[in-house]
Amino acid sequence: MNYDRILIRYGEMTTKGKNRNIFVRRLKNNIARKLQAFERIQIEYMRDRMYILLNGEPHEPIIEKLKTVFGIHSFSLAMKCENDLDAIKETALAAVRQLPYKGKTFKVSARRVDKQFPYRSDELNYEVGAHILRQTDGLRVNVREPDIDVRIEVRQDGTYVTCRDIFGAGGLPVGTSGKAMLMLSGGIDSPVAGYLAMKRGLEIEAVHFFSPPFTSERAKQKVIDLVRKLTTYGGRIKLHIVPFTEVQQAIYQGVPNEYSLISTRRAMLKITDALRRRQRALAIVTGESLGQVASQTLESMYVINEVTNTPILRPLVSMDKLEIIELAKQIGTHDISILPYEDCCTIFTPRAPKTKPKKEKVFHYESQLDLAPLLEKAVNDTETLVIDEETGQGDEFAELF
Repeated sequence: MNYDRILIRYGEMTTKGKNRNIFVRRLKNNIARKLQAFERIQIEYMRDRMYILLNGEPHEPIIEKLKTVFGIHSFSLAMKCENDLDAIKETALAAVRQLPYKGKTFKVSARRVDKQFPYRSDELNYEVGAHILRQTDGLRVNVREPDIDVRIEVRQDGTYVTCRDIFGAGGLPVGTSGKAMLMLSGGIDSPVAGYLAMKRGLEIEAVHFFSPPFTSERAKQKVIDLVRKLTTYGGRIKLHIVPFTEVQQAIYQGVPNEYSLISTRRAMLKITDALRRRQRALAIVTGESLGQVASQTLESMYVINEVTNTPILRPLVSMDKLEIIELAKQIGTHDISILPYEDCCTIFTPRAPKTKPKKEKVFHYESQLDLAPLLEKAVNDTETLVIDEETGQGDEFAELF
């Protein structure tokens, strides 16, 4: 007898009340897309649990993929049997025997969801635990801190036995909180912000500002690689690559050096907002952390934000740099981000940018420029790629075929 399914627990989604089914269906679809290479699996779900029937597929690679699906609190390899005491005993014993149990401790945790089952939970604990002890060597009972927790759930459709919980990515299923545009540089911070946005259920589309010949094709590829890494957690992602050279040069030539960074960020936000409207997104996500650099002081954020009423989400706002770096390492974007290919933000950074810019001065300097046609041209000339975890990148229309 082998493990024949994986039991998935929802965690935070259980608080969603009448809307829970919307979240559960989205989670099922996200899992199905993630596991599309495993053609024999079947996914069944109910209000508080989901099951993946393996049907002969190997469980190890499936487990690794499930670890990156937002909306899963934890999951376990499981066996199912009929609601019969002898069948439950044998199934629990078989589950334990598939683990390296010698020299370990265990306990049985039974839960009788089906109240018609004739044995109470404490009776099941005793009967199953005694059977396992009699049929194994080198295994002891420890009800407080066991190495192996044999969990038994007796439900109307059958009894499920698990022995080991694996923690999932948590959060909410991607797509349940709407869509947002992620302002993605080639640095460490913004990919982490995208990861955290997806963890809260947002579908993201990335916007990158590209300034050739000042930035190279390698810098562009670096951003594509970052997006591909993020698709591990969020599935297919659109990447909008904005030609930003003309806008950036106009600002650099027409705005005093200490204010050029603020005007550049305002122009980026205007373009991102225009793309947001085209893509019918509801918010903009940035990798800003309060006070980290000149454009991220509260005074700078206030002046930059003035160009839009769209919600600006900053998942990293309270994190310090070391925390962000550690999370970047955990999600696999760090080593890509530190590749030495500069983006437009670092190429044109002024030597002494204003940390407390005055809104009136920014308005005055920008009034001397005619940026509107350049911004519109940048939006219209934006290149859109569709990045997918499994197949790599395609063009703007790849997802239609």
